Formats: sequence, C-alpha cells, structure tokens
Amino acid sequence: MPDNAVSTNNFEQSLGELEQRVVRLEHGELDLDEALRLFEEGVTLVRQCQEILDHAEARVTTLSGATEPGRSPFGNDG
Repeated sequence: MPDNAVSTNNFEQSLGELEQRVVRLEHGELDLDEALRLFEEGVTLVRQCQEILDHAEARVTTLSGATEPGRSPFGNDG
C-alpha cells in the first residue's frame, strides 16, 4: 500500500477516534478521572492529525513548486 494511503487511513481513523471522545465528553456523564483521560487522548489524537496534515501540506507545496510565499505554482506570478 502506498505511503500516502496509509497516512490517509491513519488520519481518518484518528479523526474518527477523536470524534468519539468529543461526543463522550460532551455528554458530561463521566467522572473527572475518565474525562481527563479522554481529554488527554483527544489531545494526542489532535497532534497526530495535525502532523499528518502538516506532512500533506508539505507534499502539496513540494509538488506544486510553490516554495516561496506569494509565488504561484503555475508560473504566472505577475
């Protein structure tokens, strides 16, 4: 399986797990320890998702050739 497919699957899986934790926290029927545990897991999942998105953004930037701010990847900068 290509590396980008693995990243996409990891992103979708992490996002889904994050959504589950948010729903449980929003219901508010948890004791403090459980709520803190879910919050910590959520923070970890957010960081994982952000890392995957940062990697994807870097790939898009590299592929498009737009490495300088304000530079069009299509070569018509003016």
